[in-house]
Amino acid sequence: MSSLRDALRLYAVTDRAAIGERDFDTIVEEALSNGATMLQLREKRLSGSDFSRTAEKIRKLCLHYHVPLIVNDDAALAVDCDAVGVHIGQDDGDVRQIRAFLGPDKILGVSACTVEEAIAAEKAGADYLGVGAMFPTATKRDARIVPMEELEKIVAAVAIPVVAIGGITAQNLALLEGKHLAGAAFVSAIFGAGDVGAATRELDGLTRRIFGAGGDV
Repeated sequence: MSSLRDALRLYAVTDRAAIGERDFDTIVEEALSNGATMLQLREKRLSGSDFSRTAEKIRKLCLHYHVPLIVNDDAALAVDCDAVGVHIGQDDGDVRQIRAFLGPDKILGVSACTVEEAIAAEKAGADYLGVGAMFPTATKRDARIVPMEELEKIVAAVAIPVVAIGGITAQNLALLEGKHLAGAAFVSAIFGAGDVGAATRELDGLTRRIFGAGGDV
C-alpha cells in the first residue's frame, strides 16, 4: 500500500453481529482476499485476553494479505498486537494524549461529525478522519446523520485524508463521488453480505471508479 490515502479507499470495519454464526476469521479473510484495503477490528463485546487473542489472529491475516490493521478504541492493544494504528471516537479519550502514547509511527484515526471536531482532531495529531454516519445505519441506530454539505466543509477544512462511514452500500456509494474523499468505510455492506467475497469485489470495483487508486483528488 503506497500511502495512507490509498489504504482508506475500501475500509472494512468488522461487525461480529452481522457475521452471525459464520466463522469470524474465515469471513474476515474473505474480505481481505477480495479487495479490502484497510481493516478495522471493532469488537464491542470482547475485552481483555479474548480481544487480544482475536487481534493477534487477525493481525496475522492482515500481514498475509498486506492490508493495514486498525484496532477500534484500544490504543494499548493496538501497540501490544503491533497493529498499524487505532481509531477512536469523540468520547474515547483525548486525541493529543493518545497521539503521544502511540508515538509518531502508528496511525491515529478519529471520528468527526462537524468542522470543529475535524479541525481539533487534526491539530491534536490525527492522521485521518472518519466522518459519519452518512446514511441511516443498523450498526448504530442512534447515530447522527452528517449532511453532505457538512462532509464537504470538513474535507475542505483539513489537510488529512477523510473517509466516509455509516450506512454506505453499493447502492448509495455513488452519492459520495466528487466529495474529495480518500475512500469509504463499510460495515454491514461487507460483513452482513451473504457472500462476503462477492460483496467486497463489487465494492472494490466501485471504489476504484469513484475514488481512484489513490483517492478522489
